[in-house]
Parts: sequence; C-alpha cells; structure tokens
Amino acid sequence: MIADLVNLADFERVASEKLDAGVLGYFAGGAGDEETLRENVAAWGRWRLRPRMLAGHSEWSARSELLGAELSMPVLVAPVAFQKMVDPDGEAAMARAARTAGTAMCLSTLATTIPSEIAAAAPGGRHWFQLYCFSDEGVTRALLENAVASGFEAILVTVDAPRAGNRERDLRTGFQVPEGLGVPSVQAALGSQRAVTVAEAFQLIDPALAWADLETIASDCDLPVFVKGVLTGEDAALAIEHGAAGVVVSNHGGRQLDRVCATADVLEEAVDAVDGRGPVLVDGGIRRGIDVAIALAIGADAVLVGRPALWGLAAGGEQGALRVLEVLRAELELALLLCGCASPSELGSEHVQRAVAAPVYSD
Repeated sequence: MIADLVNLADFERVASEKLDAGVLGYFAGGAGDEETLRENVAAWGRWRLRPRMLAGHSEWSARSELLGAELSMPVLVAPVAFQKMVDPDGEAAMARAARTAGTAMCLSTLATTIPSEIAAAAPGGRHWFQLYCFSDEGVTRALLENAVASGFEAILVTVDAPRAGNRERDLRTGFQVPEGLGVPSVQAALGSQRAVTVAEAFQLIDPALAWADLETIASDCDLPVFVKGVLTGEDAALAIEHGAAGVVVSNHGGRQLDRVCATADVLEEAVDAVDGRGPVLVDGGIRRGIDVAIALAIGADAVLVGRPALWGLAAGGEQGALRVLEVLRAELELALLLCGCASPSELGSEHVQRAVAAPVYSD
C-alpha cells in the first residue's frame, strides 16, 4: 500500500484515516485560528522558480554537506514529540528511516525514546537533539549530557515555547497523552518514578530564558548549538552574536503564536542577517521537493520536515517514513535538473522570484 502513495498529501490522508481524532488533532493542529498553520504551506506557493536551460549536466544529485559531513539531501527530520502515539517503535523507527535515507533525525526533548536508545536503534545514523531549557539548570544539563554521551552531533535550542500555545483542537477533543506514555528523558533528568506529562514538562520550562543564557549553553556545550524558533533578522543576528553555530527559522509549525509570519516569508531576512556566519535552516509547511528547492535558492542550507515524516510513520511505520523522505529527495532531484543545477549548492537567488500578485480589482 505504501508504494501506491504518490506524494506527501497521500500520506497525510492515510494517516488521518488511521489515527484517533485526539491524536490526529494533537499532531495536525496549530494555535488559535490556525492562520499561521495554513500560511506556512501557502507561503512557499508565493515563490516561483526561474529555471535555466542547456546547462549540460549529465549527472546531478541532491547530496549536500552540513556540519562537515555529507547528507543524501538537505532535508532533515524535524523534532516531533510522542511518536509512539502513531507507531509502536516511535522515534526508533523514525531514526532508522532517516539513516536509511542518508539524512539526520532530530530527537525531541518530549520524545517517547531517550537518546541512548536512538543511538542503539540506528547505529551509524546522524542524530541531533532538540532542547527545551528548564528552570532547573540541572535538568537542562542532564539532557545535554545524555545527548552528548549518546553520540548526537548538534543541539537545537527551542526558544519559541516558554509555554505551550493555545491549541484549541486539543481542548475540543479533550486530548490527553495515553497514561504511562511520558517523557523519559525529562523523567530521568528529574529522577521521577512516574511518567511526566506534556503539561508538567511545559510548566518546568524556563520562561525567563535570555540571550545570556544561550551564550552560556553554547560556550559550555561540546556540540554546535542552533537556535530554533527565529522569525526576524534581528534575532537571527543576535543568535550568532551570542554563540550559536546557526539558526532554524521556525514558528513551531504554527503551534505557538497564531498570526506570526510564515517561515517562507521571513527566511530571506534571516539569511541576510546571518550573512554567512553559520548555517540557516528552515521548517514549516515543506510539502514538496519544489519547496525545498525554493528554500535553498532563497538561502537556506537545509530544511526540516516534521508532520510529513510523522504521517509516513503513521501510515506505514519505518517504511512509511522512509518513503516520505525518498519522495522528497526524488522531487528535489527533478527540480534541480529542470532548474539547470547539478547540486543543491548551485541554487541561488537568481533561481527564484516572488509570484506575481493577483489583481485586487477586476474590470
């Protein structure tokens, strides 16, 4: 059945048919009226590619490099919480899919699997860790040490979630994480004997995190530290100035504050502000390899996909997640060829333009 699914929308449809309404709403939903959730997808469609002809390439590839190592494509799996709600193997299956696809997987602090288990499940894979910073610095330090000890290669400090957003789908369905399915990394860091719930975890996150705290984390950590949740050029520049190795342009998949800008609309600003001082990644609304090509042409070094990979996991476990990544790679490779580029690094600002706006008034 998985082989019959043609694009990422197909996987979303199958996943929505399989998942319980509460679980589906938790992963699919956004904050408030979900305007930003919808805009994240729509905004990539406001860009157009400018293909170049007769480039003469007999070979082409989506391969790229990030943090000094090769990826099969500049598409990483974004951190998504509680993956065992959609598949019994959860994050372990996702990590194996990412390894087979030749790319990296980012593990959420709110994962249902701890970093050492991911390392054991997908040896040789590339693993990053998404970090929430807690008011108790000892908890934050324990999470970091666990990721480092497990061979993870980068840290994504999420800065746009001092508290959970207003996610009304969850309120309507009365969604609760199944009993016993907690956050084992946080539980271990706290020394708790029982599962830690989502609500409890967010209550422990430090709402007063500041740039000085980021600087301390970056200087104390042996791994490159990225700031995830940047939506302005000002903050992108500040992140680099305070020790970040790079930034992730992200609005948390539209799950935190509604009516903020779509990531496609602020990526260019962030790229300009970073000015080559570190990698710029972007997530939010990526649903096609063409979207990936546009993001790279605007200036991103790579993209992250969260929901699409999760829909693959829900639809067909490890093989479903792998198939989603393969579809994106194939679409990106075709876009590269048709744009006259032999590799992602050849995409530049000359390959994109803003779409012509539709007229407001008709005759």
